[in-house]
Amino acid sequence: MILLSARDLLRQFDTAPVFAEINFDVRPGDRIGLVGPNGTGKSTLMKILAGVDEPDVGQVEKHSTCDVAMLEQEAKFDDEQTLIAEAKIGLRHLYELQEEALRLADQIAHEHSDDANIDAKESERLHKRYDFIQHELDRLDAHHIDHRVDEVLDGLGFKRADYERPLKTFSGGQQNRVLLARVLLRSPNVMLLDEPTNHLDISATEWLEDYLSRCDQAMIVVSHDRYFLDKVTNRIFEMFRGKLTDYPGNFSAYWRLREERNELARKTNAAQMEEKAKLEEFIRKHIAGNKTTQAQDRVKKLERLEASIVDLPQEIPRPRIQFGSASRTGDIVIDATNLSKGFVPGQPLFRDVTLRVNRGDRIGLLGPNGSGKTTLLRTLLGELKADSGQVRFGTNVKLAYYDQQLNSLPTDMDALNAVRPSDNPEFSPAKARDLLAQFGVRGDMVFQLVSTMSGGEKSRVALAKLSAMNANVFVLDEPTNHLDLWASASLEEALKKFDGTLLFVSHDRYFLDQVASNVIVLDPAVGDPGWKFFEGNYSAFVAFRKAIAAELSGRKPMAVGRQPLSPLPESSNATSRRKRQYPYRQVAAIESDIASAEDKLRTLEADLCNPDVLRDGRRVKEVMTAAEQLRSDVARLYEHWEEAVELN
Repeated sequence: MILLSARDLLRQFDTAPVFAEINFDVRPGDRIGLVGPNGTGKSTLMKILAGVDEPDVGQVEKHSTCDVAMLEQEAKFDDEQTLIAEAKIGLRHLYELQEEALRLADQIAHEHSDDANIDAKESERLHKRYDFIQHELDRLDAHHIDHRVDEVLDGLGFKRADYERPLKTFSGGQQNRVLLARVLLRSPNVMLLDEPTNHLDISATEWLEDYLSRCDQAMIVVSHDRYFLDKVTNRIFEMFRGKLTDYPGNFSAYWRLREERNELARKTNAAQMEEKAKLEEFIRKHIAGNKTTQAQDRVKKLERLEASIVDLPQEIPRPRIQFGSASRTGDIVIDATNLSKGFVPGQPLFRDVTLRVNRGDRIGLLGPNGSGKTTLLRTLLGELKADSGQVRFGTNVKLAYYDQQLNSLPTDMDALNAVRPSDNPEFSPAKARDLLAQFGVRGDMVFQLVSTMSGGEKSRVALAKLSAMNANVFVLDEPTNHLDLWASASLEEALKKFDGTLLFVSHDRYFLDQVASNVIVLDPAVGDPGWKFFEGNYSAFVAFRKAIAAELSGRKPMAVGRQPLSPLPESSNATSRRKRQYPYRQVAAIESDIASAEDKLRTLEADLCNPDVLRDGRRVKEVMTAAEQLRSDVARLYEHWEEAVELN
């Protein structure tokens, strides 16, 4: 069944359309990730699908039973409304059904009283309506409605003591989590979630991943969180330059498949251009000579070839981020001993932190919101005075700090002057312009005031300023905030090549995985004194945490990790097995199918380098279509294989 369809959608605000000729269907079970560079129209498309905006051309068709709901981006509440009352708005239809069932039960019971005066037809109507409502309540699992409310609010980090608090007493981030809770509890047929992990810490994001992966509802999700997209999605829509391209599988499958498609298109185009040049050369030499007949035949082949030329792929631009070579520091970069800091007497955010950062370390800090990650960074830097303990820096340490509020940027300057170090008069405007270009800030944008820039633009300028400082120690607080997926990937590659020392806070688990060699967890749940140092990246930490949890529950532990560590609490559903998406098959049988499909794909790719194939436009299109289908089949087979390995 098709729940929702987009047909020939076009939307424009100026002369050029934001997007055009957008077509797709959404079916039950589709968990679609909508990705693309900033400004490509993702949020505009979501609003059109939700009915908040209208296309200039085309239409959105919905099944008669389809309910579509979108996560709102701005919280607008009645000041006196409580958390529990607002969350239950999403379940209003179920509460109304419960109330109607009670009323009908009273009316049916009244039939048997002495003063009842209900005719047979009315009695039959009451009984049919009551049976229907009971069926709906069973179908929608409404008998456990209060448990569902508790599950969602707990998962999003609210406590029972918060339930009766007025919403006006919550922070902006907490209010946005209330909006998310309301949509999740409503359980529409199609959920439209625009950046649902904003304002969530890692624990709440992990819970949301598990919750959404178990949902029967279809969903379209806009997110910059690649780890989240990998866990939740089974289909990716890419929006770029006004077009939408549909890819099977999760984000990692899309990232790989996109590059494979592009590489195939580049090779095919190159082979066609080479063949075209040969045909043109033959025609030029022999069209008026003794091989005129052969030359005329080549003209026809050339016409067919030109009609089937495969376009070069449209590459999504990635900034060429790079950091200069770092000067050498001493072996010990930062040495902190018994460090404690808090803002409320007797309630330290962290205590007794003893940490040694060695040259070349790449240490990531993670923990729940409010656990003190930023405070720890600022205390290590000396921006905040420690309540107790001390911090010493090694020799030749030159620090550069990226703060998530971007306060290091002078808002009254243009980008060109904002990145120029005040202590380096030889850093010319031309050099600053070249540096900004590496971070994706080009053209007239370099003359734009920082105060007028978007969050993503400011973030790129701040990273360029970081590079200009020639520091050998980077201290970064949420450096991927405001960056799109392609800029984040470039930043990761640049930091992995940076030969200095890194200490950073990030909620981006993919970024933590790629960049961190060790992690520090700030969380009371890890046990006294509320923090732990762990050797390994985020995935190694999660594997170790699960191994400890398995050991405590009596299951065989996994042999991973080297640092003793108390387990963080798993969500109530974290260990539940996911539902099967594919029919049961043996792993070996799926592996055999994968090998066969990949062999066929290699044969097709070889065909696209065959001059006889390249001269036949119809054959080129057939081979390209078949190759594309095989790539989709291989992506699905890998998903099936992963599921079989986990669930068989």
